[in-house]
Amino acid sequence: MKQAQSLDQFECTADGLLVRAPAKINLSLLITGKRPDGFHGIETLMAKINWYDELLFEPTQKEGIDLVCTGSYWAPDGEENLVFQACQKLYERADVIPSIRVTLTKNIPAGTGLGSASSDAAATIIGLNRFAQLDQPDSVLNEICASLGSDINFFLGGPLAHCTGRGEKIEQIEEKTDFCALLIISNINTSTKRVYGNYCHDTKEYCRLSEKINPLLRKKSVDSVAKICANMLEKSCFELHPELERIKQDCERLCGSEVCLSGSGSAMYMLVPGPFEKFLQVRDHVKKKYNCESRFVYNNRW
Repeated sequence: MKQAQSLDQFECTADGLLVRAPAKINLSLLITGKRPDGFHGIETLMAKINWYDELLFEPTQKEGIDLVCTGSYWAPDGEENLVFQACQKLYERADVIPSIRVTLTKNIPAGTGLGSASSDAAATIIGLNRFAQLDQPDSVLNEICASLGSDINFFLGGPLAHCTGRGEKIEQIEEKTDFCALLIISNINTSTKRVYGNYCHDTKEYCRLSEKINPLLRKKSVDSVAKICANMLEKSCFELHPELERIKQDCERLCGSEVCLSGSGSAMYMLVPGPFEKFLQVRDHVKKKYNCESRFVYNNRW
């Protein structure tokens, strides 16, 4: 297995600081049921991958937050963007008047279950705190991330973690885990809210999967957990988007390897255990038949 080809998280430029925001995949995702607060409880093993959005922080002469969005995919450039909100909250906590331009280069599509918006928010918190020398402690950074979204805190830490609660309770996994995966990106953008709204909880399925997965997690056997390919949101997602199920079944027939849904979708992935040849066939097939983009990714090292 090749080592992950990760770029550095931070890169100094002539006038600013470039910060990379990695995507993630869910190596497993269990739903524990609906909580009293209306959210669904989750137990998920998340891993960062070496595919990045980029944020460039530069000083400006005028007061305010100037957010510019560019790149292959659209993102809002106003206050509805989590990057803008993260900047605003961090400056408020530091009691500093903002004077910053942030350029978000969107390389990862939204609505794919790859966590790009959450990663962008976390990278903003980390990068701005460093660039603007706001000197806010980790406790404040974690508090701001938790206020912005359930899975943002994961991106503040290491490359692999088991996340519970709404996703905000993070147990870092320090053991090194190398993997390669073929990501399949369709033209379908899923709504996390709709997928969870359509979800019907199966207590027996949760118990069955947790009895298999939890002992493996206690042993830090990440590879074994990933091979189970468990995602309890898959049925709900596929009911809303039947074409994703057709793509999954087609790819599995073609190469005999399982296709796993990441998060609430729409991105899917196949772990690549050995020779690339049959996975290259899958890549070419999904492009020709479904107009899906695909790319090989590795585990991120930070």
